Amino acid sequence: MRARYDFAKMKGEKNPYIKQLKQPITIRLDRESVSYFKAMADELGMPYQHLINLYLRDCALNQKKLHLKWAS
Repeated sequence: MRARYDFAKMKGEKNPYIKQLKQPITIRLDRESVSYFKAMADELGMPYQHLINLYLRDCALNQKKLHLKWAS
């Protein structure tokens, strides 16, 4: 194995399965929620959309349910 590799001349290829990994959607969120995730994403050094996706994925994988009580 080489001690160092030169990747400068490497030709990259796009992932042919990328379109299957993410589904683009349109969603309306209130400003406070977006600001919250943007601030947290800035602290973590990542895009806020990615952070929202990670949170939603965690909810889906752990089958978290939202408990709401509507005012009568």
